[in-house]
Amino acid sequence: MTQVVGILGGMGPAAGADFVRLFVDACARRMRARGETVRDQGFPEHWLAQVPVPDRSGALESEGLGAHQPLEPMLQALGRLAALGSRAVAIACNTAHAWHATLQERFPQVEVLHVAREVSAHLAAQGVRDVALMATEGTYRIGLYEQAMADAGMACHLPLAEERRMLMRGIYDGVKAGDMPLAQACFSEVALQLARRHGSVAIVMGCTEIPLGLEGSASVGGLRLVDPAQVLASALAARAYDGVSAPAARVLA
Repeated sequence: MTQVVGILGGMGPAAGADFVRLFVDACARRMRARGETVRDQGFPEHWLAQVPVPDRSGALESEGLGAHQPLEPMLQALGRLAALGSRAVAIACNTAHAWHATLQERFPQVEVLHVAREVSAHLAAQGVRDVALMATEGTYRIGLYEQAMADAGMACHLPLAEERRMLMRGIYDGVKAGDMPLAQACFSEVALQLARRHGSVAIVMGCTEIPLGLEGSASVGGLRLVDPAQVLASALAARAYDGVSAPAARVLA
């Protein structure tokens, strides 16, 4: 028996669509682990809400009402997922977790998964104690991963100011604009710089656009890259099949 789950996407649409792929892969792994044949009828009912959401990092930099602009469309989308019977929902955007508490409070009947907590628990279970974080300015601003990592007993190293600007360029002028070579160049450079400064740390790709931009990059082949979307997709699959979390994603090496 499976339960209905949902995915809150649209931030951006390519990341939301890719999250569905990761979720389907995670479901197939769970079926195999249970000794079941992977078949269409074995996948749980799941819904994707791809809604236009105002820029999250920009909203977090503004004052007053503007800071709440992304919240309303996310609430509407979460409401639709809840109405469709979703018992657990994953948000396919790291920065959007700035509004996680409000989303969870407004829909207590739905478990809204928290990406940083899922990633921290996953890495702590693997014995990881040092991580470096590649993310958006909005994610850094709210300390999303730093607090979750600290709670799990891990140190979290952040990029320098110029490296953060390079990440934002790779996200906005690269992935979101369809310039994947630019994205790959920006993300690869920052990942390599982090590895040079901090050694063989696990590098968390804390923006759903970053793994898309680094895909196929030979220059980072030897680094320990962690895709939070993959961890979150595995956590959502665990809710769908068992109603509980069970680590199923891996640290990419």
